[in-house]
Amino acid sequence: MRSIRLRLFLILLAATGAVWLLAVLWTYLSTQREVERVLDARLTEAARMVSSLITDHHIDVAAAVDAAQAAGIPEGFGLHEGDYSRQLSCQIWSLQGDLVSRSESAPNTSLADHESGFAEKLVNGERWRVYAVINPELGVRVLVGDSIEIREKLVGDVIKGQLVPALAILPILAGLIWLSVGRGLSPLRQVADTLSLRSADELHPVDDSGAPREIRPLLGSLNALFQRVEEAREREKTFIAYAAHELKTPLSGLKTQAQVALRSDSDEVRANALNQISLSVDRTGRLVRQLIDLAAIDSLDSSSTSETVVVKAMVEELRGEMAALVSSREITVETEIAQDLMIRVPGKTLLRLALRNVIENALQYAPRNSSVRIIGTQTEAGTTIAVCDTGAGIDEKDEQRLKARFQRGNSANALGSGLGLSIVEMALTKIGGRMSFQRQSGFCVCLELPGSEA
Repeated sequence: MRSIRLRLFLILLAATGAVWLLAVLWTYLSTQREVERVLDARLTEAARMVSSLITDHHIDVAAAVDAAQAAGIPEGFGLHEGDYSRQLSCQIWSLQGDLVSRSESAPNTSLADHESGFAEKLVNGERWRVYAVINPELGVRVLVGDSIEIREKLVGDVIKGQLVPALAILPILAGLIWLSVGRGLSPLRQVADTLSLRSADELHPVDDSGAPREIRPLLGSLNALFQRVEEAREREKTFIAYAAHELKTPLSGLKTQAQVALRSDSDEVRANALNQISLSVDRTGRLVRQLIDLAAIDSLDSSSTSETVVVKAMVEELRGEMAALVSSREITVETEIAQDLMIRVPGKTLLRLALRNVIENALQYAPRNSSVRIIGTQTEAGTTIAVCDTGAGIDEKDEQRLKARFQRGNSANALGSGLGLSIVEMALTKIGGRMSFQRQSGFCVCLELPGSEA
């Protein structure tokens, strides 16, 4: 159901209807009990009146019953007396079992077999509620009864008279509920109207000072989202500015060195210029690839099914891709990873991007003719892949700064762009890992991955 207003309306209408039905049931039961009590009292009164009249005045039973009927229907039930004027039936039986007299509406068959008090009996296919009283002076038993069918009709008419007005009110109540729900949801419409008037650049918080308490958490979350979007936009603006600057520098160098090579007659100068062009192309190519890596990390989904990674095989594959860089810098790469070391990660590509950038970083920053060690260890907490060089390392105070984009170490060479470690940090965060640093006989970047061995 897409409409909150309709949903609330149906919930409230269902709740109101349930309460109304319970009220109907309660009214029916209570009215039935009350009518039964009043009619039983009427039977008792009529039977005793008939017994008294025939004792005191020795009048005919029909006249006595007419006098009892004259008591009428009890007040307060809103019924016409004529509808139930023949409700009572009376019989007078001798104690020997002979019918002495009866009213016009009474059957010839005895209404009851008991001596005194109340009883119910089926007579000629009709159910009767009967009250019996014995007149010892005349030696007779007076039976006064009424049809249970007429009683039930009386109860139905009483309840109908009470519930018809209540039933007529239900549509009015439904309309009031609909209008009330709409009125209650008006603050949400006001927020929606406010947001619809904003431009794409308006990310300032929504004022919640006058908002109802129930929607303040929503506005708080919305304002927090606006703040995160604003921060992300600022980061992207900074990133674009830095990327433009980083691309402009090598391109300017390329143009300058190309002009030098074209204008110079010296073979040595031309060779040096071409060498610088080659370095600039390498730097630009690496920068472009790292920018592509950043875009890939943003688009990759780490919520997919976990994949098994053979760590040593992935490292050896990356070593092969960077063989030219290893050879040009005359660096020895040593791997200390068990052949059967396997891990499960929710993004194999993300782990590969992180590993490639951290290994490439180590090769770029390690001194020439030195070594880079890649160490894989497995513990109960997870797997750690450490990439260590023998360079000067960095100061502890620079660690957080180096995780930011376009931030280089103090010894950064011409090929560094300051994106490598930020790529590693982003990729590890997406797969639930983290990056840490160690300074033991050089500098180590550690990729800490949670989970158990595959």
